[in-house]
Amino acid sequence: MAEEANNVEPGTLNVEPGNKAHEELDAVKAQLEEEQKAKTTLEEAMAGKDARLAELETALSEAKQGSEASATELASVKEARDQAVTKYLGMAKASNPQVPGDMISGETIEEIDASVDKGKGLVSAVKQSLESETAAAKVPAGAPTRGAISLEGMSPKDKIAAGIQQKGGTS
Repeated sequence: MAEEANNVEPGTLNVEPGNKAHEELDAVKAQLEEEQKAKTTLEEAMAGKDARLAELETALSEAKQGSEASATELASVKEARDQAVTKYLGMAKASNPQVPGDMISGETIEEIDASVDKGKGLVSAVKQSLESETAAAKVPAGAPTRGAISLEGMSPKDKIAAGIQQKGGTS
């Protein structure tokens, strides 16, 4: 039989049923079929993964574009808000001339409103202080009320003249 194995042409095997080589060949064929099925399953899985990867890459690209658009929109909204706050600051200063302009400030509308309220409070306190000082130092308008003429140190003739003048007479 060793001679037969040596005389076999390349690419052909002399395998007879029931022969050990035949059994090995069947086992190898079965193993090959299993490996081909596994390979097919893996290729299908790879194809599915590739499709999912393509979907995710597309979604990522769309998300990036959306993010860029959102960033651009956010920048324009911030710019518009800054312009509105600047205009509001100018209007707050113009509508509150009693409050010094440098007291009104802020980066947001709430901060500006708070500084206006603080300025109004300060102006009110100063006005109240000035009014109380003015009231304390107030001098009545007109001549003081007439009181009785002091007769001390007057001569009798002066006393008589003063008495006549008080009664409405002429001196």
